[in-house]
Formats: sequence, structure tokens, C-alpha cells
Amino acid sequence: MYSLAELAAELELEFSGQADRPITGLAPLASAGPEHISFLTGKAYLSQLAETSAGAVILAPEFSAQCTRDYLISDDPYLSFARASQLFDNSPKPSPGIHPTAVISPDSEINPSASVGANAVIEAGVNLGANVVIGAGVFVGQGSRIGAGCHILPNVTIYHDVHLGEGCVIQSQTVLGSDGFGYAPGPDGWERICQLGGIRIGDRVQIGAGATIDRGALENTIIEDGAILDNQVHIAHNCSIGKNTAIAACCGVAGSTRIGANCTFGGMVGVAGHIEICDNAHFTATTMVTGAVTEPGTYSSGTGFMPSREWRKNAVRFSQLDEIQRRLRRLEKTHESK
Repeated sequence: MYSLAELAAELELEFSGQADRPITGLAPLASAGPEHISFLTGKAYLSQLAETSAGAVILAPEFSAQCTRDYLISDDPYLSFARASQLFDNSPKPSPGIHPTAVISPDSEINPSASVGANAVIEAGVNLGANVVIGAGVFVGQGSRIGAGCHILPNVTIYHDVHLGEGCVIQSQTVLGSDGFGYAPGPDGWERICQLGGIRIGDRVQIGAGATIDRGALENTIIEDGAILDNQVHIAHNCSIGKNTAIAACCGVAGSTRIGANCTFGGMVGVAGHIEICDNAHFTATTMVTGAVTEPGTYSSGTGFMPSREWRKNAVRFSQLDEIQRRLRRLEKTHESK
């Protein structure tokens, strides 16, 4: 619990109202009670601001005159809400130590402040830094390194030669370091190309549940500082993801693609292999990225939904576009010659 004044100090915000008002949690405007703090991000929720029972509201300066509750002033209310959520984080905090059912190689190095859960497996050459949390059923393969303050949720699989920086969070069922999809056609079928690289993940990287990041074929797959990957994202071998890039659920990035810093990918974006994407490129949901992107900006592809009957007609017309373009060019040439 925080008083309103204490909360404002923690968030480095100015406040107006009852300094000793107790705040015990966060809630949306519509359901917040007097013990909650809520937030307002734009005009669309002004009607809820007028009716809210929240004890206090985080809002932008331009909305303060319309607020009848106590409030905190923020130039970025959504960011301040994110920081407030960290103050009220109620996720379990495991104690340091190794569960008796964990299988730990004597050739590993585990900081005394680390926590290793039930049935975890830590192989030879692994290094776990200070305050690392290894959840139940996690596997960490030979020579992998987990930096200080990382939290590895239950049943994550980390293969050999995977290095994580500090402060990373890896959600359950994610796989780091699986073999890339590398095969050469031979006389008797496909022959495997051994994946000899590893994975290098920077600081403060967050990876959602059920994601898969393949190890490099010869060089490392790289995820740079501050990148965030949602659930069920697939990053293929030898890719490089730049700093603070955000990739939403169900995206797939094919091998040897280099993505710059501060990019965003909406859900189900597909990215072809062996291309480069510059910094500050943004892709809306279901975009197919089939070539290099050299200019920052927002990109889209695909078609918006419509009634099926209309879509079928338009799909037929799409196949006719090439002939229509040729006919148009012939008509233009005929017109120019007159």
C-alpha cells in the first residue's frame, strides 16, 4: 500500500488531492474503487472519468480541470501506469536456493542469490547470475549463461550456448536455441546442416510464452537490448533483432534477416529471409514483408475483411490486374499517337 503522496514520489509526478489517501492497487476507470488508482489516456474515456469511483487518476495536464477525483499529472499517463503496475506487482517472489528435486551439474556456477525450482535441469558449464529465478521444469543446456536478475518461467527450454544479458524475462514453454531449418537436398532426400552457432540475447529482453528462437547455423542469432517478443513468435536462425524492437504474437521471421532498432510488428506479420529492415520501420498486422525496407515509416499489405461474396469477386479481379494494366498501356499509347 502507498499513500497518494508516496505514490507520486515513486512515479516522480505532481499530485493534487489528499496526500495520505491510501492506494492499494490499480483498476480501470469503470471498475475502480476508492482504494484504487486508475489512468486516462485520451478523450475516448472522458465519460468514464466523470463517473469513476477511483481514489486517484493518472492523467495528462489538459484533463485535470475535468477530474473531480484526486489525480497525478503525467505527460505520458500510459507509461506512468506501466510504472505504477510494477510497484503493485503481485507475482510470486521465490526465495534463493535450489529445490531438492533439481538436477544440477557440479560443473555449473550458480550465484547464492539465485533460485532454482523443482525438477529444473542445469547442465555443465552453465552460469546463473545474481538473483536469477529458474522456474520449475526449466532446462538450461551446456555452456549457457543467464545474466543477473533474469526470470525464466516454468518449463522453458534453453539449449546449449545461449547467453542472456541482465533483467530478461522468458515466459513458459518458450524454446531458445533449437536447430534452425537448415537442410541440403541430397540424392536420398534432405540432409541436415548442423547448426553450429548459438544465441546472444541482450539486457531487458522480454519473450512471451510459446516462442521459438533458433540458434545460428554458423554465427549467432542475436536479440539486442530492450527487444520485446510476444507469444508464439518464431525467429529463425542467424536473424538479428535490433534494440527496443517489438514483435507481436504469431509473427514469423525467416532466416538471416536483419531487423533494425525501434521497429514494431503487428500480429501475424511474416518476414522473408535474407533481407534487411532499417530502424524505425513499422508493420501493421498480417503484413507480408518480402523485400528490404530502407526507409523508416509504416507499411501494410493484405486486404481488409469484407463480406465473402465481395471478397470472391475481388479475388477474381486481382488475377485480372496484369491484363488490365497491359490493356491500359496499349490505350495510352494509342491516345498519345493521335
